Amino acid sequence: MTLAPDRRPRAFPPPAFPPRKPRLFARTPPAVFGVLLGLIGLALALRHGLARFDLAAALVETLMGALVVGWTFALLALAVKIARRPGVLVEDMRVLLGRIGLAAGSISIFAMATVILPYAPDLALVLVWAGLALHAALALLMIRVLSLMPPKARSLDPGWHLSFVGFILAGVPLAQLGQSGLAAGLLWAMMPVAALIWGLSLAQLIRRIPPAPLRPLLAIHLAPAALFTTVAALTDHWLLAQAFAGFGGVILLILIAAGRWITSAGFSPLWGAFTFPLAAFATALLVLGGAWGMAGNVVLGCTFLIIPPIAWQVLRLWPGGRLAQQTNAAEA
Repeated sequence: MTLAPDRRPRAFPPPAFPPRKPRLFARTPPAVFGVLLGLIGLALALRHGLARFDLAAALVETLMGALVVGWTFALLALAVKIARRPGVLVEDMRVLLGRIGLAAGSISIFAMATVILPYAPDLALVLVWAGLALHAALALLMIRVLSLMPPKARSLDPGWHLSFVGFILAGVPLAQLGQSGLAAGLLWAMMPVAALIWGLSLAQLIRRIPPAPLRPLLAIHLAPAALFTTVAALTDHWLLAQAFAGFGGVILLILIAAGRWITSAGFSPLWGAFTFPLAAFATALLVLGGAWGMAGNVVLGCTFLIIPPIAWQVLRLWPGGRLAQQTNAAEA
């Protein structure tokens, strides 16, 4: 005689009451750095655009002071998370928005160096070198993590610009610190990398339409053109700067024309991808000056209306863990 199998439902432990709360900063979402980078970029664009207005310039510098505090807090929160369990860094790297957020976080060090440069040039230079070392380490880690993932999970995305071309942002403070040779070296080294990513992304876009939720990431393609323009202008490569400004203008016009298609999925934290490229392009045009500068004023006005609302909508999701949940941030 055979016994009937046990049909009883599997027993699970009772839910914790009160619900378990993660430890402080244990689930800091790297995606927060995308909009912080955009806000810093907007402040730098305003510094260029409003430099001739004393009162407005003072307000911008006050805004930058607040951003220094907010950025430092976010960086410490992420550092605490990683210190609690270093393996969480690799887990965040396995997620698209985690990779992009971590890359945005490391290159934001270059942007912050530009912010403090007029007040503490020596500290700005230290930040640049620390940022270069950190960003290089994260880029190598990203290559390692992607190599261990399934082929579909490691396909190219616009965020690769931040990871592998983001070094160019260091050229901005370096040129202003008198290190024009090194800044120009970064410019020439990063141009072929960006060109390769642009080309592969275009071929990918022709073959396959990206899912609606991921389309905002296409705006990241504007960032390298904007930064190449700025660094080329600061290192006296004016013809090259104007060529990249024109190329960036073409990208921006395409993004505007496809705006409804790009945003068809509705608001999400991925809209943070709109912020820094727009701010960087406004700065690039303002640095060129002349007719380019007039166009830069228009772009700056638009970014001032676009970036703060997006940043607010994303940052308000951070408390309570909603941003971490929506971006699949790992927990330490």
